[in-house]
Parts: sequence; C-alpha cells; structure tokens
Amino acid sequence: MGHPHYHVYVVELDDRVWNAARFRRANPDHVLGKPLVYVGMTGLDPDVRFDKHKAGIQANRFVQQWGLRLRPELYERYNPMTYDEARRMEVELGIALRRAGYAVWQG
Repeated sequence: MGHPHYHVYVVELDDRVWNAARFRRANPDHVLGKPLVYVGMTGLDPDVRFDKHKAGIQANRFVQQWGLRLRPELYERYNPMTYDEARRMEVELGIALRRAGYAVWQG
C-alpha cells in the first residue's frame, strides 16, 4: 500500500467515436479539431494496459473500438504514483484536458 506503481494514461481516440451519442453528451464543450481522448489509471504499464483494452480484456468500449495510440506527452511526467494519487490525477487530468478543448471519456 502506498507504493508508487500506478499510472494515469491518455489514449487518443479515432474521430468516429464522436458518432457515439454517450461520448458526445459527455463533451458539450469540445473544441472542433482538438483530440478526442480516453483518460484512465492503471497498476500496469500503460503500454500493457492499452494492449489489454484493444484485446477486449477489462476494456473500455470506446478504447477497444476507437483507440489509436497512447499520448505519453500528456501524462508521463506524472507517473508513477500511489493509488490515491493516481485516482486524483485521473480526475484532474480529465478536467484539465476538457478545459483545453479536448473531448474526454473517463474510465
């Protein structure tokens, strides 16, 4: 407990995720042209977690269908963290990206 091996991560999503009404409804302030992303947290390496999403293992539907790539420049500087830090940072990062005009889905 308290060991810093948790990570926040950001996955860029294909623009077609915008066709999903749930995704659109969650992002009324999306700025056209800004990335559409999924923000999550994991006890795994983000690369491993991304591969699991794509393979359908504990996957978020949007990431499984439309996940393109990780965007480490948006999260790497925060990692690794404790579980509680990662839970907080997942929320804060989602808020910060929304403020920047991104469309965000969170786990």
